[in-house]
Amino acid sequence: MTMGKAEREKGKRGERMLVRFLRDLGYECRRTAQYCGKTGDASDVVGLPGIHIECKFVENLNVRKALAQAIHDAVNGLIPVVFHKKSNEDWLVTMRAEDFMEIYREWEARR
Repeated sequence: MTMGKAEREKGKRGERMLVRFLRDLGYECRRTAQYCGKTGDASDVVGLPGIHIECKFVENLNVRKALAQAIHDAVNGLIPVVFHKKSNEDWLVTMRAEDFMEIYREWEARR
């Protein structure tokens, strides 16, 4: 199934919103397609070391399908995550529990 122009534009808008959100938190992130085209890195947004980002800006998300896409597209060693939001709502992050626990263990060890 191919995406229409309006869906593609909404996806780009979501990626730009996510970049702004992450930059406001102090991370130097950027959209991959906008910055460097096809590089082999299929992340929608780059700039969080160790993380493969799939960005979804939709009202109804099949979260398992989105995460499966992130897992499939992630380069070895990167943790696949899905940043997703609905209009007028906060960003959410979905990831595998084992990846969350890996990040949590590292955070806890630094405390």
